[in-house]
Amino acid sequence: MAVLSSLLCSSARLFSQPRLGFWELTVFKRTTWLSLPVQRCYKSDTSESSVDHLSAGLERYRDLQKYFNRRLKATHQRFSSIPDHSVVFGLHHVYFIEGDGIYRMDKRQRELDPEQVLNLGQVSEEKDKTGRDNEEMKRRCQRWTVQRIRLSPQEKHLAATLKTNHREELRCVVVRLGNSPPLDSPHVIFTLDKVFSFEWATDNVLFYTTVEDLRCSRVFRLNLTPCGSTICSVYQETHPDVFVEVSLSRDRQLLSINCSSRTSSEVLLIDTTTSNLEPFLVQPRQTDLLYHVEHWRRWLIILANTGPGQEYQVVQAPLSEPFMASWAPLLAPGPGTVIKDMDVVGDHCVLVARTPASELALFVVPLTHPEEAYTVQLPSWACAIQTKKPDLADASVFEFLISSPVHLPVSFCLHPEDGLLLSDTEERSSPENHGNYTTTRLEACSQDGTSVPMTLFYTVPVEGLRQAPLLVHVYGAYGRDLNMEFCPEKRLLLEQGWALAYCHIRGGGELGLSWQRQARVEGKHRGVEDLKACLHHLFSLGVSSPALTALTACSAGAVPVGALCNEHPHMMQAVTLQAPFLDVLGTMEDPNLPLTLEDREEWGDPAGNPKHRLTISSYCPLRNITPQCYPSMLLTAYSDDARVPLSGVLKYAEKLKKAIYTHFTVKPKSGTCTRTLSHILSKQSLDLLHVDAHVYSQAYYSEGMLFSQYDN
Repeated sequence: MAVLSSLLCSSARLFSQPRLGFWELTVFKRTTWLSLPVQRCYKSDTSESSVDHLSAGLERYRDLQKYFNRRLKATHQRFSSIPDHSVVFGLHHVYFIEGDGIYRMDKRQRELDPEQVLNLGQVSEEKDKTGRDNEEMKRRCQRWTVQRIRLSPQEKHLAATLKTNHREELRCVVVRLGNSPPLDSPHVIFTLDKVFSFEWATDNVLFYTTVEDLRCSRVFRLNLTPCGSTICSVYQETHPDVFVEVSLSRDRQLLSINCSSRTSSEVLLIDTTTSNLEPFLVQPRQTDLLYHVEHWRRWLIILANTGPGQEYQVVQAPLSEPFMASWAPLLAPGPGTVIKDMDVVGDHCVLVARTPASELALFVVPLTHPEEAYTVQLPSWACAIQTKKPDLADASVFEFLISSPVHLPVSFCLHPEDGLLLSDTEERSSPENHGNYTTTRLEACSQDGTSVPMTLFYTVPVEGLRQAPLLVHVYGAYGRDLNMEFCPEKRLLLEQGWALAYCHIRGGGELGLSWQRQARVEGKHRGVEDLKACLHHLFSLGVSSPALTALTACSAGAVPVGALCNEHPHMMQAVTLQAPFLDVLGTMEDPNLPLTLEDREEWGDPAGNPKHRLTISSYCPLRNITPQCYPSMLLTAYSDDARVPLSGVLKYAEKLKKAIYTHFTVKPKSGTCTRTLSHILSKQSLDLLHVDAHVYSQAYYSEGMLFSQYDN
């Protein structure tokens, strides 16, 4: 599954886990709890009253941190047992992740205690020869996080990728397994560094890709034999903007090497049922052709953007004749319907689609009788769907979770043969899952007349929405949908009376490939116009007000937010940006940065195209800062961030401070009646705001106070 994510390169400027060296920069505040007079905000006033006032404000900030830390920890404990799909089903065992490693249970003898398959302490860089105590070993185990698990066909071996808590370091370990308890001395037999994707072709052959400077361009093959192990190169990509990864068809008979750029695809296949395991090409790369391949009975089921308007449709071709000339249409969605993902389950093709009403649904196509395709409706509140990797012993059932930012995940099983959809009814009907939450889908009219979808969540009565604080989420880049999976923090905010808005602006993928194309390169400013229209529409409907509104975004989502702050800073009261991409022009002018060449299809080439340079200059958040009163801002950035360089965030913070200083120097009384500018946080304040690198931080404006939220 996750077809479209494989078509969109994994090295995009997307939010990733924090790296070592976490910085929080509160650029400035106009909030009342640190209400220093405007006239002395930027003076070196060291009077006793000023120092006392600052100390009181910082002390209150400490108290707020402690209060919200407690609330958030309690919320996470409340939802600690929500279902997930980290469990992996083998032929005879169920594998799952615990804090110190990977364990398994025998499906046939469930009364037996779980067996440990991998101890994370064994993966440390140095062998423990000093007899360290349990606390030290526990600390060493916590250094690694299990990201992905893959089982060989007969459960002879397990491979898992691990990531360090504080760095981008990736490691793949291969463990030899036994088929019956007790487990015969499981141990790591091979270790590979910098592994991104990996799949077993047979019990003794592992294909994998490696990542260098955020690029995956090479595929290797690891052969495990009784006489030793060998590694050989299988494929190397020469185009700098192409990202390579490997995946396995649901029936495990085809291993694919997916070579994707932002605007084109090329897929090579390896037939795992043959002995030579040599790759062959499906369709050569061509501009604006994106496709992904699944397998069914020696036929290829292909999701390709060859439908009307260059949107995705399903086609099929014989495995013996995979080229585009042999592609025959199988299913094209109707107007306004967008295919988001595809899987082949038994003799059926299952499609995840978004309907014209912006709701999720499943389309099921019997591959033996495509004309008998049918639709499976999902609950109207469903905003995100997560599919589960199939059981090695039974791949005929489609299992998945649905959720929303405020609805707990609910497990479903679809039996395509008879259209039977089953769920955990107890969990589904639980008051804890639903509560009194309203999910509303709206549309705003952008400047050029385009309708922009929004999703709004609230609990307060409609007549009380005007006084409700509002948190607005936005992204709008790389054809990616906004993340709308369940989040305990969002549930807490909703229970506290907040309204949550998700603005699906152009540049994202919510309405298909054309939705991204409209806000790419020279169309980037459309995303800013869409965000402005969404805010105007919410306020006009009586949802909150600018004085109670905060915007939140991460990485490339900071571009429309930062641009809107420059153009219309009075439309929001506070902004929180995590690992924000703010220096678009400076970054795209530097070809030595890891993503510059790859990202030209998204942002343009300002170094080689004057028109692109002019367009980027018109909206780049860093380049358009002007002396005026800005919203309160919390920026978080990470040192050694190759996706979003820290230097751009620091330049933005410094330039913004100077602009604010200029504004209140020239107009010292501007905004004093309704807005209070406090101060640029001192080094002392930065020390207070510093948190460990693995902690997720996000700020929200609430009743005149900006507070930090921590997800431990």
